[in-house]
Amino acid sequence: MPSDFVIRLGLCEVQLLRGDITKIAVDAIVNAANSALAGGGGVDGAIHRAGGPEIMQELDSIRDRLGGCSTGSAVVTGAGRLPAKYVFHAVGPRYRDGKHGESEQLASCYTTCFNLAAERDVKAISFPSISTGIYGYPIEEAADIALRVTAEWLREKPGPLRVVKFVQFSEHDHEVYRRRAAELRGGLAAQTHG
Repeated sequence: MPSDFVIRLGLCEVQLLRGDITKIAVDAIVNAANSALAGGGGVDGAIHRAGGPEIMQELDSIRDRLGGCSTGSAVVTGAGRLPAKYVFHAVGPRYRDGKHGESEQLASCYTTCFNLAAERDVKAISFPSISTGIYGYPIEEAADIALRVTAEWLREKPGPLRVVKFVQFSEHDHEVYRRRAAELRGGLAAQTHG
């Protein structure tokens, strides 16, 4: 599935796509998980359905050891039948009013996933729009955070990463990401070269 919007940041391409994240081949797929790591609806449900039961079996083992995953963090499993090596299960915040650390927690999800990617020599990673479904994070703010954190991380420690894909399932969310990326394009590119 070709991207219809690309920003080049240093050696990395940031691509915006509309489609099914479970069908896009990358090294690591980010899942919008819950803190119980118990599966759910939306992206989480789609990833578990497409990846098969082995992903949940690994999460069961992680849950036995850790009890779950804190908001703003992520855990790693294999990808089962997905076209990837890893799934990074990131726990985004439930949006209350934007005054309870939600933006910092959401930014931490992206930073944590980029750090996990660097540790595993990931060259291509795909992200859904974390926390914008049932967790209610406003899509415009969430897109800004995702794009800003990506630019900052790529500027500071790009490592082997060459492709970052933001995959939105709905046309509305995709258009929001495209609009926000277009507005931020000059600033993002300047950040990576400045």
